[in-house]
Amino acid sequence: MGTKMKSKTQAVKNKDNDKKAVGNGTNKEDNGVFASCTFSSLGLHPTLCDQLRERMGFEGPTLVQAQAIPIVLSGRHALVNAATGTGKTIAYLAPIIHHLQSNEKRIERSDGTFALVLVPTRELCLQVHEILQKLLHRFHWIVPGYIMGGESRSKEKARLRKGISILIATPGRLLDHLKNTTSFVHTNLRWIIFDEADRILELGFGKEIQEILNLLGSMKTGHEDQENTVTRPSKFQRQNLLLSATLNEKVNHLAKISLEDPVMIGIDDKTMEPASKIRFAHSDSDEDNEDKFSNKIEAVGAYKVPGQLIQRYLKVPCGSRLATLLSVLKHLFEREPSQKVVVFFSTCDAVDFHYTVLTEFLFSAHPQTEEGNRPIFLGCKTLRLHGNMEQEDRTTSFQAFKTDKSALLLSTDVSARGLDFPNVRCIIQYDSPGEATEYVHRVGRTARLGERGESLLFLQPAEIDYLQDLKKHGVSLTEYPLVKVLDSFPMSGHKNMKNSVFIDMHPWIMCLQKALESFVSSKPHMDELAKKAFCSWVRAYTAHRGDLKRIFMVKKLHLGHVAKSFALKQIPSLVGKSFQNQAKKRKRFEKKNGPSNKRKVARRVK
Repeated sequence: MGTKMKSKTQAVKNKDNDKKAVGNGTNKEDNGVFASCTFSSLGLHPTLCDQLRERMGFEGPTLVQAQAIPIVLSGRHALVNAATGTGKTIAYLAPIIHHLQSNEKRIERSDGTFALVLVPTRELCLQVHEILQKLLHRFHWIVPGYIMGGESRSKEKARLRKGISILIATPGRLLDHLKNTTSFVHTNLRWIIFDEADRILELGFGKEIQEILNLLGSMKTGHEDQENTVTRPSKFQRQNLLLSATLNEKVNHLAKISLEDPVMIGIDDKTMEPASKIRFAHSDSDEDNEDKFSNKIEAVGAYKVPGQLIQRYLKVPCGSRLATLLSVLKHLFEREPSQKVVVFFSTCDAVDFHYTVLTEFLFSAHPQTEEGNRPIFLGCKTLRLHGNMEQEDRTTSFQAFKTDKSALLLSTDVSARGLDFPNVRCIIQYDSPGEATEYVHRVGRTARLGERGESLLFLQPAEIDYLQDLKKHGVSLTEYPLVKVLDSFPMSGHKNMKNSVFIDMHPWIMCLQKALESFVSSKPHMDELAKKAFCSWVRAYTAHRGDLKRIFMVKKLHLGHVAKSFALKQIPSLVGKSFQNQAKKRKRFEKKNGPSNKRKVARRVK
């Protein structure tokens, strides 16, 4: 007991010292590293410090690392709430490696899994595994590994049988192996980490997480399902860590059922919830600690975004959205050819449509130019990433965008959480986020670790109230100089370009829109992609949640203008009829021949 109290006291002292060392801006350097603090001074092994510097490029810890590492080293449970792109992954991996390498007897593969990292997506799973491999370069006896959906279960089973010291996993696949892979040894499990916990829960893994905690015997006393709990012996005291860029009721509930007397890291004391928000009532001795924890939960107030991030918005008429997007991208890559840009869309179909446009669309501002002599509109390397792609294709796109010095990535929100793409210069939110907090995670792909970055948010005139909603959360956006950008493009035969007041009447936009519509209508595969994207976009628009429903309302849309934003000449009713005709033909076919095995299910947004 005395040792435990001593470690807790030391943890608090360490935390206080860290705040003194890194708590003010005077110690902060331009690259996000704090001059008055080193990894060595935080208590990490010298060889591990060398790895962080040589293989990861960290000259020193970031603020969240300086605050979190001593706490994780002390063995305390912790809830880490910090802006995306602040180095949270290193904050938990480094202390775990420090402890495992310092064992008196070297750990072996046959000892099974010591640390378990749960992540929401396959891409984040691969990214954490890659970081872990770099950190373990000189600790070869500590074996990293991952299991995730889309991979071969039999191969994963073989790796688990051999033994994985630190395992990264997506919730569904982990639960599968916990139930069905008897050779999966986790009796020595010491750490459970929930990385991007809010996203894990938003993707609907709440029940799986509770079942995982039950199976691992890590559910906080009083919350477990006694009938289904499988308690497994452990040689070590369990330590749970929960990391999230945003806090909400689901995250609070997970913290309540999994964390024991946690230390709060990265919580802004100026934005606290009332004590009544979260209650932990299981014993009298715990009540004081529970109230302290309740008081530390951040209000649904200020969003945490990097201070150096330049945030702008574009007010664009619905029918001119596609031409405007292409114009902005062309301007960005002509201004700075060697850069990375990510564009977020609401559906997989929208990604596929825009990807095909950007890789096939030929354009010249001079009408007399023959089609065969027209150049590709956007000459940069273009990639796509969404949940309906085959796993091999997803991995290829993910790795290519990470390693390329200049590229454009079109993606759904599968790329919005935790992924660290180096040197992303600009984030474009072409489709507004379905949830308010998703704005934070999307823009968090740029301006990481002190680097500069820019974000652009596309809004229709009827959606402009979204700016006020963001302002309530401490996020202010300035208007993007769109007319100035459009005026910069050369146009032949238009002398009074700068007199255009309305975006949709600008000669450049009109010329580009006409060319896009001609391109789509002349190619059957493009016409089909456009129709699919139109239908899925409208469905996604109806799915905005919470307070956003009153801003993004389908009844405010002019569906004819929406169709135009996909370069469709047909009005929505004709698009609808074509789909109705296809459905009728399919029903007649099935009635005559029976259900087809090739029938595709409706695409879901991932």
